[in-house]
Amino acid sequence: MNLRRLWAIMQKEVRQLRRDRITLAMIMVMPIVQLVLFGYAINLNLRGLDAAIVDQAQTSDSRALVMDMLATDVIRPVATARTPQGLIDLIRRGRINVGVVIPPDFEARKQDGRAVAQVLVDGSDATVAAAAAQLAQTPVDSRLPDLHAPYASTPPVPRIVVTSFYNPERRSAVNIVPGLIGVILTMTMVLFTAIAIVRERERGNMELLIAMPLSRSELMLGKVVPYVLIGLVQTTVILVLGRWLFDVPIRGSLLDVYLAALLLIASNLTLGLLISSRAQSQFQAMQMTFFIFLPSILLSGFMFPFSGMPRAAQWIAELLPLTHFLRLIRGIMLRNASLLDLWGDALALVVFTTVMMTAAILRFRKRLD
Repeated sequence: MNLRRLWAIMQKEVRQLRRDRITLAMIMVMPIVQLVLFGYAINLNLRGLDAAIVDQAQTSDSRALVMDMLATDVIRPVATARTPQGLIDLIRRGRINVGVVIPPDFEARKQDGRAVAQVLVDGSDATVAAAAAQLAQTPVDSRLPDLHAPYASTPPVPRIVVTSFYNPERRSAVNIVPGLIGVILTMTMVLFTAIAIVRERERGNMELLIAMPLSRSELMLGKVVPYVLIGLVQTTVILVLGRWLFDVPIRGSLLDVYLAALLLIASNLTLGLLISSRAQSQFQAMQMTFFIFLPSILLSGFMFPFSGMPRAAQWIAELLPLTHFLRLIRGIMLRNASLLDLWGDALALVVFTTVMMTAAILRFRKRLD
């Protein structure tokens, strides 16, 4: 082995890395991103779950119970309702995770030792259900019996009951399988289109595409449309296997499921096109895809509860298509919500697709340099 030749090759590799700004950025940024995501954004201690409260008793003791529940920081009121059915509707539409009901006969129930309040939980996320169960430990009546009184006895202890909707068995597959549709579509659709333009350039086909009488918009759309069918096939495979192997229900409209999948497919394909217009090689395109995929997995609510993340991490997650798709697909499949009920997340995907497609078309140039 000649050390001079070895040193020359090492110098050449360092110079090549220095010129490759994308790879150099990945080397420096990826450790920082992973450290921040795992150390700061991911939190299994859930606090601040979106909630609504219906206090039908409106007594001083019932208000005190509500204040004690809020003092735990497990829930925070974000919506209002007048009846328990209103709370169930808010949970179905994904507006809240937890609903608290205090019945009109609160005082009588407290004296009899019966259930004085009911906590309604969106059980489609087992982690949220476990966190909301802490509310059942809230003390209802702190008064102690007079043990010196004749024939003193321990009074019955009033209770708070927890009712879990949509996944009472707390099976993890019910929550994971719908999310896997989004994860797989994100991984494959972004990667396929991220290398689409770069592959044409590396194989020497770009000259033919440039010579053809095609506009930039026609070329970009022509690259995207074939992958839409592939994404729908992948969605169908996951739905069939999820139903067959794990008995995952589809409570909502199957048409809404496919429409939600189409929105995610379009978002991911346009994002991949933007990456493809920026990358100089297929290796760079895969690097940039991984840079997008990792935050999507960690911040979208697929692996870790969205409610447990700090506000700054939630703001970043709102920019990711997978975050909105998970709300759509879990709402439709598990809570029987319609696409109109979840129109905010559907609109976010439409806006994302429009912005990414416009940016990709403007970024792409029909030339070789």
